[in-house]
Parts: sequence; structure tokens; C-alpha cells
Amino acid sequence: MPTIKFSRLTLASIATFSTCFMVSPALASDSHNQDEDKIGIQVGASVIAGNNAYDTDGTEIRVLPSLIYDNGKVYARGSQIGGYVLSDDVNEVSVFLQPGGYEFDPEDANGALKGLDEREISGLAGVSYVRRTPIGGFRAQLATDVLDNSGGTVARLAYLARYQNNKLTVYPSVGIEWVNDTYNDYYFGVSDEESNKTGVAKYEAKSSVSPYVNVNATYDLNSDWSLILGQNVAYLSDEQYDSPMVKDRLTYRTMLGANYKF
Repeated sequence: MPTIKFSRLTLASIATFSTCFMVSPALASDSHNQDEDKIGIQVGASVIAGNNAYDTDGTEIRVLPSLIYDNGKVYARGSQIGGYVLSDDVNEVSVFLQPGGYEFDPEDANGALKGLDEREISGLAGVSYVRRTPIGGFRAQLATDVLDNSGGTVARLAYLARYQNNKLTVYPSVGIEWVNDTYNDYYFGVSDEESNKTGVAKYEAKSSVSPYVNVNATYDLNSDWSLILGQNVAYLSDEQYDSPMVKDRLTYRTMLGANYKF
């Protein structure tokens, strides 16, 4: 049976949301194209379903609020908040804060994994650069965990596109994510102490690179309401998948929601 959690606003919940619906501000609709009687804030709610790479029970379903705002200087989109250092027709440099990583709750784990320590979400602070071209955007990001949960570092390279047909706008993207050994070992490693306590084999995870794909879309029902849809699929690296904590190599998040424009 799916695990259903309503409005549980933990960092883990928000991080789940961010992996599914993160339209790049660099390719999002220009704020100058908004209705003159709107202030540019969108609020709503979304239902998100997805699996967990860890060997845990069932599909997880969450109901979360959403907020989208961009005034050309600061923005909030999904779980990411940030500000622009530079933004013109070709280049964009921004700084951001965003939860990241994975959540492992031993209570939801199977077998001996129940005796392992909890893994918590990282708080990523980073910098992003986007180069706009006639064929789409190319983005590079570098971030590190400022909460010191994983203490790790993450880098991403991605291609971003935007297709619009009347009321429907689709944002596909494909990219790769590099994580360092500190990050990987926190989320996928098994320490000597944990191994001795549970019998789970000791495992030390090194740095790795993984691919991912996102397809997000918005559909304007009218001047006030819009539907949002997102699909994220990620492929775990060998370093991650070889962990005794892991069951699934592919992780996915599917999101459906609605926003009201103020």
C-alpha cells in the first residue's frame, strides 16, 4: 500500500517537491508578460508520488503547498529560493538555497536496515550559471551542504528547453549530477559501527556521476488558475546502487497540482 502523508512540511518533503518541479527561472515566463492586474505570485497545492531508492516500504505520496515568484531580482520556485547577481539576454548568474539529498528513515526500512542510523536532508547553498542560446539553455551549478548533515558537495550540468503552444508550456531538461565522496558516503555508506550493530555489510561510497531527466509543464486554465505537471527520473550511479541500503536503481517523482495567480 502507498504511504500517504498530508502537508508534512519537513525538509524531506520539500526536497521531494524540488526534484519534481524545478522550472529554471532562466527559461520561465518573463514577468513583463504577466497580466497588469497581477502582482506575480502563484500559490497552490500539489500531489507528488514517487519511489525511494532505499530498501523501504511502498510508494510515497505527499500533498504539499507550492509557491512561485520572480521579480527579476529574487525568486522562489519549488523549494529553491535565490537572487540574481547578473541577468541579461544571454547570461544569468544567481545564488540559491535549496534542500537536497535523500531521506532514510529506519522505521520504514526492511530487514536489518531498520537498525541503521537516520539520514537527513542536506541544506544546499550554491551558485548557478545559465547560458541562453537559440537552441535552449545550458546550466552549471555548484552547491555545498551548509547544514552539515551530509557535509557534501554537488555539481550539476544540464540542458534546458522551453516549448509553448497557446496555453500549454513544457519545460524538458536533461543533465548529469556529480556528488563527492562525503555526500555519497553519508547517504549510501554503512559504517563499521552500523555494520557491527546490524549485520549489514560495511560499505564506503566514493564520488560518482548520475544522469537525470525532468519534464515539467504548465497549462493556463484562465487568467487566474493554472495546472502544473512534473515528471522526474534519475539513474543511480554504481557507487550508489551497490550500497546494501539500496533497492531501486531508478528513482522517479510524479507531480500534479494547481496554482492560483495573484
